[in-house]
Amino acid sequence: MEKDCLSCTNSRKVVIVGCGFVGSASAFALMQSGLFSEMVLIDANNDKAQGEALDISHGVPFAKPMKIYAGSYDDIKDASLVIITAGANQKPGETRLDLVKKNISIFKSIIPEIKKRDYKGVLLIVANPVDILTTVAIKLSGFEENRVFGSGTVLDTARLKYELGNHLNVDPRSVHAFIIGEHGDSEIAAWSSANVSGIPLNKFCEMRGYFNHEQAMKKIANDVKNSAYEIIEKKKATYYGVAMAVKRICEAIVRDEKSILPVSSMMHGEYGIEGISLSLPAIVTKDGVETHVPIQLNDEEIKNLQKSAKTLQDILTQNGI
Repeated sequence: MEKDCLSCTNSRKVVIVGCGFVGSASAFALMQSGLFSEMVLIDANNDKAQGEALDISHGVPFAKPMKIYAGSYDDIKDASLVIITAGANQKPGETRLDLVKKNISIFKSIIPEIKKRDYKGVLLIVANPVDILTTVAIKLSGFEENRVFGSGTVLDTARLKYELGNHLNVDPRSVHAFIIGEHGDSEIAAWSSANVSGIPLNKFCEMRGYFNHEQAMKKIANDVKNSAYEIIEKKKATYYGVAMAVKRICEAIVRDEKSILPVSSMMHGEYGIEGISLSLPAIVTKDGVETHVPIQLNDEEIKNLQKSAKTLQDILTQNGI
């Protein structure tokens, strides 16, 4: 198998910690992707991990060759990527931030296990609240900050593109817009930098016969922010969308694409924010986050981003992080 000499990891091996809805859906998406040749599933309930591994393995004859099995933390040592989805589920009426105490406690059992194996690869945090847990993972692991980051607002951004695509009746892949800040209630739609194939968003809207920009932008941003609550209310959990977001992030890492994705990573002075992980567009490579990418934001968006950061910082302080 291909070896990355810089980090002594197997670039075709991935480990998923947590085999709940999100973990198992992500494992299924990655099996279909053909990105990896080996996938290890780890869960506190080993029978669950074994069952998921066996079930997904039965689809391998329809996909690419892949070894899928339930394992332990000893199996992570040579993996290039560890994805942590383990955590308590968000219940109807519960915000992502409500999960803080339960999931910080879970991370205090998971991260030390990874650290003691002298793990050298990338650590991708998917469990919620993802921004808080990314900061926790960085602090608990002591790993270089660039190789510990969260899925952030990659899914929220996809939801924004989807809603805008529907609104304008264009391919959402032609929409270029970001949700930034917290993956949660204080997230911000960065309208100032939004465009459709290089055409400023408002101008494109007018080309399509839409002129009530403020009302439409407010509705779309609220629909994006509340979409997870709507899904949880209707089917108790969200997992397919985030699984596709995980696959997209993995593509950027495995292929060293240097893609720009709004992942959650540590801030050091950007927009006046320090010492907290939140989402901004960043260049994602095989080694993790290379750098943040500055995008055009107006004064109100910057103010709301700083407010989002303060919300997260207050939660961390309350939990002694």
